Amino acid sequence: MNSQASLLQRFKDIAAGIVEPLAQKTDEEARFPEEALAALARAGLMGLPYPKEAGGAGSTYREYIEGVEILARACASTAVCYATHVALACYPIWAFGTSEQKEAFLRPLLEGRNLGAFALTEREAGTDVGALHTTAVRARGGYVLNGGKIYITNAGRAHTYIVFARTGGPGPGGISAFLVSHQDKGLFLPPPQKKLGIRGAWTGELLLRDLILPENRRIGKENEGFAIAMKALSIGRIGIAAQATGIAQRALEESLHRLTRRKQFGSLLAEFQGLRWKAADMYTRIEASRQLTIHAAELLDKGCSIGTASSAAKLFASESAVQCTAEAMQIAGGEGYMSGSVVERLYRDAKIT
Repeated sequence: MNSQASLLQRFKDIAAGIVEPLAQKTDEEARFPEEALAALARAGLMGLPYPKEAGGAGSTYREYIEGVEILARACASTAVCYATHVALACYPIWAFGTSEQKEAFLRPLLEGRNLGAFALTEREAGTDVGALHTTAVRARGGYVLNGGKIYITNAGRAHTYIVFARTGGPGPGGISAFLVSHQDKGLFLPPPQKKLGIRGAWTGELLLRDLILPENRRIGKENEGFAIAMKALSIGRIGIAAQATGIAQRALEESLHRLTRRKQFGSLLAEFQGLRWKAADMYTRIEASRQLTIHAAELLDKGCSIGTASSAAKLFASESAVQCTAEAMQIAGGEGYMSGSVVERLYRDAKIT
């Protein structure tokens, strides 16, 4: 067995042995998937596409996104917790951090001893990142942070937060990135927010109240945080595309299971041509999503620009996930609309992508 097959088998074993059996409880109870993340850490998968000398696994981004898809087929909540950690939390430190920051903050993340989060979004600054209001004012040889973040994945469970705050004038040019520890005085984490889907992926607020950071907690140069955020988000989009593809793939599998087993009017559902067309369209969309995602990951592995490719993959895969889960619910009929069914969960999970 080659190394890639062995690595993906580890994902499959964890998905089948831990993630899938807990998926329904994870959704119904908004239960954080700590067992799955612990298993991924033990398997050496939390730092997948980063060099071994930094604490990572030394694999490729293609292997990473294939792993995300495997997890998403079993539980989208687990997949997004994992993808947020690997792409959004680890990448800024790896690409822009100092050697000291990499040893103190990145290595524990890559080795799976700590969990990461990415804190960019604010109530008045969602997609308009340049309008964020959280401030980092120079004082006492460092910075004092004040403000708040919202919709932060892994909030309340992460050990390390990549926080973006305004150090300069208005607009994208006045933003810097910082490393915030869950133990820092002045960081407050309200209870997680309730959501339509991916309920096990805790989403919450970060409140920063006179949080003091030394200057060595700034990532990269002052006022260059916007560029750091945009590069991390480009990589993050590949992971979300893989998550969406996994959700859609599971929707197809659930549909095929029903089509080949349920009878109506004396015939299997699979014998009705209109339903076969639905399955064929789902398959085509999923395969196209997968290939767009793989293409973006392979460009990243080659060191190429991925802005357009990752955006295209996320756009197509996310729209396909919504369409495929809607079709899966149609094929499942009333059973698919019932709480507790896999199709109902997939339908809700797909929308966030």
